Amino acid sequence: MSKSLVFSWLINKAYFCKIGIAFTLFLFLGLKGFAQTNASQKKLDSLLYLNERNLKTDSSKIKILTEIYRQYMRMKNVDKAEEFLNKSIQLSHEKNMKKFSAMAYYRRALMYHGRSNYQKAEENYLIAVTEFTAVGNLDMTAGTYLNLGALYGSIPDYVKALEVNQKAITIYQKLGNETDMASCYTNISGIYQSLGNQSQALVYLKMALKVFAQEGENSRGVAVVYGLIGSNYFEASDRELTEMNVSPDQKIKLALEYYNKSLKVSEAIEDTGLIASVKRNLADLYSSVGQQEQALKSYQKSVELSRDGEDQESYASSLYALGNYYQKENDLGNAIVLLNHSLKIAEENRLLDIEKESCLGLSAVYEKKKDYNKALAYYRQYIGARDQIFDKEKEKEITRRQMQLDFSVKERDYLLKQKITEGELKRQQQELVLKRQQLALSDKEKALDLLTFQKAKADLDFQRLAQESKFEKVKFQAQMAAEVKDKEINKQRQQIKLDERVKLLLTIAITLILIIAVVIYFNQRKTTRLNKIINTQKRELEQLSKVKDRIFSVVSHDMRTPVNSLISFMQLLEGGNIEQEKLNRYAASLKNNLTYTSTMMENLLNWAASQMHGFNPCLETLDIQSLVNEVLGSLQDQANEKELKLQNVIPDGITCLADANMLSLVIRNLVNNAIKFTPNGGAIEVSSVNGSNHLEIKIADNGIGLTPVQIDHFNKPGYLGGGLSTPGTNKEKGTGLGLLLCRTFIALMNGKITAGVNVAGGSYFKILLGR
Repeated sequence: MSKSLVFSWLINKAYFCKIGIAFTLFLFLGLKGFAQTNASQKKLDSLLYLNERNLKTDSSKIKILTEIYRQYMRMKNVDKAEEFLNKSIQLSHEKNMKKFSAMAYYRRALMYHGRSNYQKAEENYLIAVTEFTAVGNLDMTAGTYLNLGALYGSIPDYVKALEVNQKAITIYQKLGNETDMASCYTNISGIYQSLGNQSQALVYLKMALKVFAQEGENSRGVAVVYGLIGSNYFEASDRELTEMNVSPDQKIKLALEYYNKSLKVSEAIEDTGLIASVKRNLADLYSSVGQQEQALKSYQKSVELSRDGEDQESYASSLYALGNYYQKENDLGNAIVLLNHSLKIAEENRLLDIEKESCLGLSAVYEKKKDYNKALAYYRQYIGARDQIFDKEKEKEITRRQMQLDFSVKERDYLLKQKITEGELKRQQQELVLKRQQLALSDKEKALDLLTFQKAKADLDFQRLAQESKFEKVKFQAQMAAEVKDKEINKQRQQIKLDERVKLLLTIAITLILIIAVVIYFNQRKTTRLNKIINTQKRELEQLSKVKDRIFSVVSHDMRTPVNSLISFMQLLEGGNIEQEKLNRYAASLKNNLTYTSTMMENLLNWAASQMHGFNPCLETLDIQSLVNEVLGSLQDQANEKELKLQNVIPDGITCLADANMLSLVIRNLVNNAIKFTPNGGAIEVSSVNGSNHLEIKIADNGIGLTPVQIDHFNKPGYLGGGLSTPGTNKEKGTGLGLLLCRTFIALMNGKITAGVNVAGGSYFKILLGR
């Protein structure tokens, strides 16, 4: 990462995020993919339509114009962005709303700064400072100074860069904004690095790190500064390392330590852009010490992470680094693909450094492939890019040397403002006297620099001419071999066509196999589902068969006894020699047997009808209190025999949706069961609880209760326990079909029935029905 980009990187992340600007300072990236472009155009069309409909000239109009020029900026349409910027500024001035015009100037400066048009960027930054100051927006004033510092560092004009950073720091001190003040420290460290003073640069980086660390160890500022400290050590010369009190043999160890710290924090905050940058720096380090396998993995990871990001320069740098690695390892196919991709991005975004390096890499690749025509073409492009960079860099170097003495004066003033100690001030004053003495020699140094520059340029021109002559000779040899290569190319094309046909056949075969596999898979799934359904039905039929066998057993046994008793009783009546007391006793016994038989037959017929789909419930709104009163009235005689208390505590007016006959049968069976299993003197209570969309009916007794096993069995979804009967407390018989019939009828009425144990003793049944 170049030093000028270090400024922009920090400013963009540390400051721009606060105002929501959607593009970075140092690159304007195009929208990726047709879907994104289409969405941006739709948004722009809606904004333009809204602008045409809004005829007012107030703040709402200015806001619409602001959104329009910002959308044009995102779409890289500079002319249209300028048009609506001017409209927004004009209307803001007319309405005396400088807060909008200040932001417009600021965003225009960002646009030109990102396009490296430093003159227009500076003009608009300075106007923005004036207007932000006029409206009292100190935060944006300081932020604009911060951006100016990055701009002056890129030119470079280190005196102005230091000056505007001082102004930004002064404002941030008033606002108590230490985080953005740390960004200023980082910018100043970049100035010292450019002036070859790595030790002083490290001082400011550590000052920035101390501030960023207050936000937490896992913060973006900490990750950035760790990475810059690592680069500070890695890029420092032996002389600079000595000034930093670091042994040259510790250089790689320290750089690796801080790169790894930066990577750890970047991964913790999941910042893919930072991770990609650190991975690329680590790859350069590994490559420099001969750890090629680790270097390759880091280069590949850097490309993978930066591919989908908006930082095109970072992506192009990662592509070039990996392509250059492949070129050195003689993997020429991969090298060509990656270097061409890197060159394309560099040309689209005017990244001269990457363009130069990519062209040189491609020239080397094609020279290895003995394709001298392409090697020469890329070398010429390399020379062109290098000349542009050389001219600019030499101008910057001369300017830098001219400014060093002036900068030392400004630096002294800055350090005074930072409250340095008196001893340090005396030392700097002595250095200043020495530098003033050196001022007399500065003109000679400038002249010498200019002569050195001219000589270097002449050497480069001579080198270029010699290289061109060499490639002309190679070009002639390449033409002689062209016919042979053409024949080889034709053979290769035929082979490629044959391979394509084979691939097509293999693709079709694989597709058919996949289709067959999918069909077999779904057939197996279908078979499995059918087997599950069949097994479920089988279990149900087995249960029903058991119920049927039990019912036939009950009928064959329990029907015979009352009939035989009735026949015997009739014979006694015919004989006429039975006493009245025995007659009464036999009549009571016969009545009990016939009552049980009648109940059994009723339940049996109702259950049989339900299994043959003979019952279709007629759901209607029922008054539950009156229905329960009727059922309890019909069972009062049985309850009186055991001195049981039947209670209906359901309030008046309670209703639910149910079939009257079915519900009466269910409640009668449940109350009858309660009477059967409740000892003499007990109590049976029927109550209800209102729900939001259902009614709960509860039949509870204080009898002997159901066992936990019986309750679990009854509450199971597949309960089919018909035919099993237990004698009551007074040896009363049961039909064994009552509970099964209750489950069946409640299900037909879309309800639910469950059983449980009362805390005080006995059992209860709960019926849930809709309302």
